[in-house]
Amino acid sequence: MAKWVMLGRMLIKKLKESLKFFRSAHGVPMATILDGKQLAQTMQKELAAQIAAFEREHGIRPGLAAVLVGDNPASKIYVRNKRKSCEQVGMASWLHELPANTTQAQLLERIESLNQDPAVHGILVQLPLPAQIDEAAIIQAVSPSKDVDGFGPQSLGLLAAGKPRFLPCTPLGVQQLLLRNHIEIEGRHVVIVGRSNIVGRPLALILLQKAKGANATVTVCHSKSRDIGAITRLADIVAVAIGQARFLKADMVRPGAVVVDVGINRLADGKLAGDVDFDAVKEVASAITPVPGGVGPMTIAMLLHNTLQAARFSVT
Repeated sequence: MAKWVMLGRMLIKKLKESLKFFRSAHGVPMATILDGKQLAQTMQKELAAQIAAFEREHGIRPGLAAVLVGDNPASKIYVRNKRKSCEQVGMASWLHELPANTTQAQLLERIESLNQDPAVHGILVQLPLPAQIDEAAIIQAVSPSKDVDGFGPQSLGLLAAGKPRFLPCTPLGVQQLLLRNHIEIEGRHVVIVGRSNIVGRPLALILLQKAKGANATVTVCHSKSRDIGAITRLADIVAVAIGQARFLKADMVRPGAVVVDVGINRLADGKLAGDVDFDAVKEVASAITPVPGGVGPMTIAMLLHNTLQAARFSVT
């Protein structure tokens, strides 16, 4: 057994040495780490100044209401972090905690009360919801003018039509992470691995827009795509949101490509891993996001951005 372990380590070492040699021979620089945590902090400072100016001008404090059903530990952490960020930028926030046995009718009633509350500019329903509740029905129940998650059919429809109002937070965070790091998107071939309504589909629509920071050529892969590696190797930018730990390997990435990891998976040993084999891929890519500390913090920053936008829309 020890012999095979030693052999495996030797092969990994040889692979890393080969990748480093390739970089040197072809003039490929070491990968830049796209630090989403630091960028999110910078953007939150910008938002804090904008929120203060908005409140001075209109006498209105932008507000976000979060609805949490049940006691999912991960959801509680996400909501806590979002509320903390609201506090840091000077935004009002409310948390509506409902028991796990809440009925769909009860949740719809709570959402409607928030729809009618003028102090609430954005509504966040933390997913996932308990099995007895239809998530699609709840998402549709949020007023389009307060759909700061950007998940509702009207928000996605406007995005598809090229007239976006609220962009889904994680895809918008991906775009901003690229733009703020001076990574060109226009004219580039972007391959997205994953087609969810939360990440993959809206990210494709955002990058296809006839707009600054978009105009990309976009290919979307998914679980039924054949030979995904052959497709991702053609990409200038690869964004992975497939929900499989370390799915994207080094041999699936063209040397010098930019890699964005949207996934977050908890391993058997309790550690977190993204959808990208980070240690191997960073030896090939020109830039890469870490997990954690990459796209995740940007999602929260974009939620705050959308809530401020909703408050601005409310006074126009």
